[in-house]
Amino acid sequence: MKKLLFISFLIFFLVFLSSCADKNVDKSSTKPSEQTTTPQVTKPSEQSTDTPVVTSPLTIKDYFSFKENTKYVYEGKGNEFASYTVLVDYLTERLVQLRTNNGGTETVKVLENKEGNLTMLLSRGETYFRENLTTSPSTKVEILLKEPLIKGTTWTLSDNRKRYISNIEFEVTTPSGKYKTIEVTTEGKDDKILDYYAPNQGLVKTVFVSKGSEVSSTLSKIEKNSPLTQTVKFYYPNVNENKLYFVNKKLTFNTNDITKIIFEKAFKDLPKGNLGKVLGTNVKIKSLYLNKDKVVYVDFTKELVSEMNAGSSYESMILQSITNTLGTYYGVEKVYITIEGNPYTSGHIVMKKGEVFTVNVKDAVELK
Repeated sequence: MKKLLFISFLIFFLVFLSSCADKNVDKSSTKPSEQTTTPQVTKPSEQSTDTPVVTSPLTIKDYFSFKENTKYVYEGKGNEFASYTVLVDYLTERLVQLRTNNGGTETVKVLENKEGNLTMLLSRGETYFRENLTTSPSTKVEILLKEPLIKGTTWTLSDNRKRYISNIEFEVTTPSGKYKTIEVTTEGKDDKILDYYAPNQGLVKTVFVSKGSEVSSTLSKIEKNSPLTQTVKFYYPNVNENKLYFVNKKLTFNTNDITKIIFEKAFKDLPKGNLGKVLGTNVKIKSLYLNKDKVVYVDFTKELVSEMNAGSSYESMILQSITNTLGTYYGVEKVYITIEGNPYTSGHIVMKKGEVFTVNVKDAVELK
């Protein structure tokens, strides 16, 4: 019996010693290779300046740092289109729609931060109109940045180019500041692209290298309170002269503004002169978008007809004004006008399902 008690006591004593030894191990003493260390961000304690500094690994969220109504200005070298600006059209917690203007064209891109990847879901060139494309089907899925954010993280693009994190503490000096960045290399057959991402800033520099030549784009400055401004031609009927006039209106779009609401308000803002109104006081635009068939689809509330109070000639001019304004803005020739989801119908005009109105600006006169 004494022997059994002694053995039980010995086992308990050994387990107790082992437990104490585990609690005294300094787990931070093990240092992973510098080649694969995730970037760290210093977070001082809010309790006291004497509290030890705590560090935590950075994630893509730290580089997904776009701000509303902000313009990012990049200066270029090596090519006339290397300089460009970026505006934020739409922004949610995980999605952003960016508008890039390099002086030659405007490109809209949609980026998503999800499941450890920063992915470009859509890239659409020659997009001079403003429309929320964050929910549009993906047209060019491309992973821009991938966790873990350590040197050596590698992935393959759809065109078989290899992209990988080549450095995690690369210092980049730009006119906007000095940054410690993640360097991402994309290797093509005869070229190489280097992208540099900084915490709380995002992309601060891109370098394209091919056959000895180099083109770079570097973040020059960040301008706050910079919404998108566009000059849009709005058409209005002049019944006395039986012709259409147009006015160049400067529209301002803040981040996340709804385009149909901006247009609805602008239509109702009747310019000075002997011009007739296009939309009545209570008319609402229920939906407005450019479809894949290159037709603008616009749906109005029933007040478009009930508040029109116009003869057949005036009504035709109103519909032509709507068609010219929207078709010209979206850069297409056809506009499909519906009322509460049904083809346009009134006492004078009855349209069939799918029947469109065609842009005609030939005899329109600018009102100055």
